[in-house]
Amino acid sequence: MIERSRRDAGQAFPIYVVMVAGLLFLVFAFFAVGKASALRNGAQGAADAAALAAAQQNRENFGTGFYASLPQDMLEQFLQVHRVNGCPAARKFAAENQAKVTDCLPTRGGYRDQVKVDVKGRKPVDSSVLPGSQRTFAKATATAVIKFRCKWKSVDYNDDGIQDMYFFSCGKDFLEIEPSNPPPWSEVSKIFYDVHLVDN
Repeated sequence: MIERSRRDAGQAFPIYVVMVAGLLFLVFAFFAVGKASALRNGAQGAADAAALAAAQQNRENFGTGFYASLPQDMLEQFLQVHRVNGCPAARKFAAENQAKVTDCLPTRGGYRDQVKVDVKGRKPVDSSVLPGSQRTFAKATATAVIKFRCKWKSVDYNDDGIQDMYFFSCGKDFLEIEPSNPPPWSEVSKIFYDVHLVDN
């Protein structure tokens, strides 16, 4: 009877080993999936930050051209042809969030411009239970919009072809700007332009 119990115990030992190995594999697999998910979230956060940074940089860059267009009543033309870039800011913010910009595509569209940014995380998944994970990096995409949100009218008091005053209606905000003495762009840029993320 004792001999039979020992034989049963000896036969059960390999089963226990296989069960423990299987459980360990599942633990490592769940850990790898969790790590991959965390890296993906981190990459998305980096993409969002990069796209917003690019859009905000564009908004700041618009100031000189915006004000230069006012005296000759050329604001409409400026809004249609101004240059959109901001990608250097996107690369900077992506790097600060442990990612690299793989593509930055600014698109000009008059009152509504946008910047689409693709990023790749710098850290691989690198799991021993997932083949090829040493070369697998999280990727993400984000798009930010720069939208001019105002209506306006201008007045040429002297009838000399030079606009003396602009009246802007921007939602709940109203601005009067004298082209010969405009306020600092940093004080009004956020009123003129709304910057936000959109779904890809």
